[in-house]
Amino acid sequence: MRHLVWFRTDLRVADNPALYEAAADDAEVEAVYVDCPGQWQEHGKSAMQRDFLSRNLQALNEQLAGLGIPLTVLTADTFSETPDLLVRWLEGRHFDALYANREIGIDERRRDKELQRRLSIPCRVYNGDCVLDHGSLTTRSGDMYKVFTPFSKTWLAKLRAGGYRLLPVPAAQAEALSSEPLSLSGERVSSDDWPAGEADAAQRLSQFCQRSLREYGERRDYPAQDGTSSLSPYLALGVLSPNQCLSAMESELGQLPFSRGEPGFVWLNELIWREFYRHLLVAFPRLSMDRAFRPETEALQWSRDDEGFRAWCEGHTGYPIVDAAMRCLNQTGWMHNRLRMIVASFLTKDLHIDWRRGERYFMSRLIDGELAANNGGWQWAAGTGADAAPYFRVFNPTTQGERFDAEGDFLRCWLPELAEVPARVIHSPHDWLDNHSPGHGYAKPIVDHGRARLHAIAMFDALKDRETV
Repeated sequence: MRHLVWFRTDLRVADNPALYEAAADDAEVEAVYVDCPGQWQEHGKSAMQRDFLSRNLQALNEQLAGLGIPLTVLTADTFSETPDLLVRWLEGRHFDALYANREIGIDERRRDKELQRRLSIPCRVYNGDCVLDHGSLTTRSGDMYKVFTPFSKTWLAKLRAGGYRLLPVPAAQAEALSSEPLSLSGERVSSDDWPAGEADAAQRLSQFCQRSLREYGERRDYPAQDGTSSLSPYLALGVLSPNQCLSAMESELGQLPFSRGEPGFVWLNELIWREFYRHLLVAFPRLSMDRAFRPETEALQWSRDDEGFRAWCEGHTGYPIVDAAMRCLNQTGWMHNRLRMIVASFLTKDLHIDWRRGERYFMSRLIDGELAANNGGWQWAAGTGADAAPYFRVFNPTTQGERFDAEGDFLRCWLPELAEVPARVIHSPHDWLDNHSPGHGYAKPIVDHGRARLHAIAMFDALKDRETV
């Protein structure tokens, strides 16, 4: 038996269902990866993540070579061209089946459906990106949950009852092969600050569990502290699986935390949020199509303030926590989760700019950009999504900064204009700067938060008025 494994967003050999099943019963296995640079651009993904993808693909190539599994990299410009490319490439090559792990975006699902229609061999697809398979958690009426809390309770109950399955690395099928260096084309920005390969991902996961898992709930909101896992870039490309996260957590704690208050539960809850957004993307394809989860919010009257949007992108809003967060994103390709909520709230509730513009900008910069989490987070902040923040919840950027960066340590890392400002005024530094540092160059606030908050609430109140007419 000869089986072909199609790697996609699952760049690992451990806990990889498609690879594991393909290698069962001593089948001979080959692997293929299809690069789609045009689709990458169409989806607006970042040059840094593309570099990280290239480096992790090379690491996968070396691991597969060690197992005696050859990897072929093909190129199709877009997903729509991929079925034809694969069908032509398979001509004259004898394989008994194609194995792959499911991808959940609408473009990916259309691509896979077309390929399965045209293939002359079976295509076997597995769940490789969630602990619990998409569609396996539903309400009593059979619908997907639209609110996180009941989804989370059902998810925990199913995990407690059935556990999870962690798959080993398949045995080597032959002597190790020599692997040729490979590199993806297209615009790339260095991702060297993030070690590539699943060995480094596993090491980072282990270190996080040993050092920070128990204190995660107390430390995760403070951007100046190293309190988060920083595993999202690896999860986004499938270099690391959520099952591996559960296994590391269980190994460190002795058991999984199923109740609030137990050590490690806050981090487990973050993994459940990840799964919630991925299940939603499958159940509601419109989320892949630039549409709001709550259809009535499509009538919101967003501002076309291009100057304000540019100031937000560049970190020149005059609100220090927003500016520091955006400059950090632009330079490193990563942003702390608390800061993501703050800057998303500022764009949508203070500047009243469409969440889709922020979603696209994040995707163009993030090393961990992936549709489900990025879309879910932005719609949560904007009040348009499933289980969204109430429309009257508008983060005050000044008090958020005072609460989560009280001494201004994070601000000083990214805002050299504020290096000498005392901590007591660093979150509202303008008067101090005018008096002590003429010509400082730091922007004045581009909007009055109090007035902007009232306007945001009025925008949503207008929706209710439309519904009652």
